[in-house]
Amino acid sequence: MPTERCGSFSAKFDHNSSVQGKPIARWGHKADGSLRDGRAAGEYMEDTMKGLKWSMAVMTAALLVVGFGSMAFAFHSGGVAQCEGCHSMHSAQSGALLTKSDIGSTCLNCHENAEGDTEPTRYHISTRTQDLDAGNGKAPIQRSPGGDFGWLKMSYTYVTHGDTINEAGASHGHNILAADNGYTEIDGATAPGGTFPSAQLTCTSCHDMHGQYRRFADGTIKTTGLPIANSGSYNDSADPISGSTAVGVFRLLAGKGWTQDGIQFVVDPPAAVVNKNYNKSEDVLQVRDAYGKGMAEWCSTCHPDMHTNSGRLTHPVSQNLASLTATYNSYVKSGDMTGSQLTSFNSLVPYEEDTLNYATLKSIASNNAKQQPGPTVTTSDVMCLSCHRAHASGWPDMLRFEYQSEFMVYNGLYPGIDNAAAGYAMGRTEAETKAAYYDRPVSDFSIYQRVLCNKCHAKD
Repeated sequence: MPTERCGSFSAKFDHNSSVQGKPIARWGHKADGSLRDGRAAGEYMEDTMKGLKWSMAVMTAALLVVGFGSMAFAFHSGGVAQCEGCHSMHSAQSGALLTKSDIGSTCLNCHENAEGDTEPTRYHISTRTQDLDAGNGKAPIQRSPGGDFGWLKMSYTYVTHGDTINEAGASHGHNILAADNGYTEIDGATAPGGTFPSAQLTCTSCHDMHGQYRRFADGTIKTTGLPIANSGSYNDSADPISGSTAVGVFRLLAGKGWTQDGIQFVVDPPAAVVNKNYNKSEDVLQVRDAYGKGMAEWCSTCHPDMHTNSGRLTHPVSQNLASLTATYNSYVKSGDMTGSQLTSFNSLVPYEEDTLNYATLKSIASNNAKQQPGPTVTTSDVMCLSCHRAHASGWPDMLRFEYQSEFMVYNGLYPGIDNAAAGYAMGRTEAETKAAYYDRPVSDFSIYQRVLCNKCHAKD
């Protein structure tokens, strides 16, 4: 049975077949199975296989010419992918005929990096356990906006203010279950601020694995009605055509009616767009997701008590930056308030554009600029992802930046247990701290940089 693993095909053919009883005479064959041109069946099979090998060689060459990677890159194409990518008819490893032992492991069969990778690679959102070593400089290598789940395996022990802190890797993000890939640790019985059972969290808690949610030309989102022609996640994605085609929603996210372990989504997936080459280091240029509207409402499905309408004293979300807009735009780094709106955007502190206009979002999403325009008073809102990453990060509570220590940068150094800023390292090496900031040059910050809450609040 042919099998596939995201970008490479391997096929197995069983030619050891036998027929009981009298052979069936077929066109071109005698009743004894030999060919009418005198070749025996075995000779015919050999000639057939030679032809097949030649055809496969031609196909392979053609794929190399057109770029096989582009085909693998579009595995989902905004909707349901080819079934055999996740299911096996006769050699399944778990329920639903999955090819791996659980849902998360099946997803990471494609979405975890391959052996030998040393830098971010396309659609990968997890780094192999073998490539990680907390406290010894081997940090997760993916740089997608959502973060690398590998940070869940990076646990640290350090002393601060005389207290020994045991920082569990599980505190760094959503504790997905993917046993084949080493994701088994759970931090808490339920989702923070909610009742979703942590022991059941997997990729399909948030994503529709079959990609049935689709966006129509008028902006409505449904699970059927028109065929999904392509992904709707990218700034170069084709637009839906009225009455003809739909496009997939952002990142195959679940929407209204999606129910997992007693928790049901009652809102549409959020509007957002990203550049297709989003998984890259930000050592030179920033990667900017264009978040439109609805992220906080969507997150509140599992985290309702983390939102201001819960009655608790929590940080506002889905609210206009208002007077904080001027602060965000002026803030460059600790002690430097000379910035302007034209260059103020920082991907460590993103915000929503407060729009469902995809043409606008496509014009904003990018990966090729260091300095980009910041928020405006009328169209920019704070959201959950202004402070958190969606999957995991290098810091507790999957924050985009460290905020439990006094300094992000100390005396011009990213804190590390291997340099002169060790007192603020929180058990990390300098390389691990830098990786958590997506490789940004330390010179992007003040030589004594305080935490990036100050990007909006400027208390430093």
